[in-house]
Amino acid sequence: MAFTLSLGATAPAFRLPGTDGRMHALADLAEFPVLVVFFTCNHCPYVIGSDESTRRTALIFQPQGVRFVGINSNSRNTYADDDFPHMVARMASHAFPWLYLHDESQEIALAYGALRTPHFFVFDRERRLMYSGRAVDRPRQAGESTTHDLDAALADLCARRAVATPLTNPIGCNVKWEGKDRHWMPADACDLVPVRR
Repeated sequence: MAFTLSLGATAPAFRLPGTDGRMHALADLAEFPVLVVFFTCNHCPYVIGSDESTRRTALIFQPQGVRFVGINSNSRNTYADDDFPHMVARMASHAFPWLYLHDESQEIALAYGALRTPHFFVFDRERRLMYSGRAVDRPRQAGESTTHDLDAALADLCARRAVATPLTNPIGCNVKWEGKDRHWMPADACDLVPVRR
């Protein structure tokens, strides 16, 4: 079985605390025809470098019923800056247009098969996976990106077209797993798209 959710798979359920002081569940988001779940954090330079690009995408597609949900699954014991108080402070400072949820147990990261930060999963109304991978090809310097894969996938979905490129490899830092070296990844975690060497 693949580590990361396969295309067409159903979104795993979650119920997680948010930086807004509330609990949020997948079932609470049923009104949105398209859901973007992305794994992110506070410290990663690929996240920081692409946050404003992600904000732009979220704001462009919000009027079409697209909801963004960011999930931080990183171990605070690997990077103290990834703890929940720093999440709250970051949202207070940046006012991102998405929910920011804390997956302290890392169960949700495992259920989705999150590989890196950021890693985007896009689901249709039936919560079937329609796109998985990166948002842009240069997240650390998002302004220099030449491809905008998340935008393209969302444009296809909102126009009720098949997603032209449904899989890309996420680009970023690996998820920081509890009790593991900061560069460790599960043995069955691999690129979504084969890389030509």
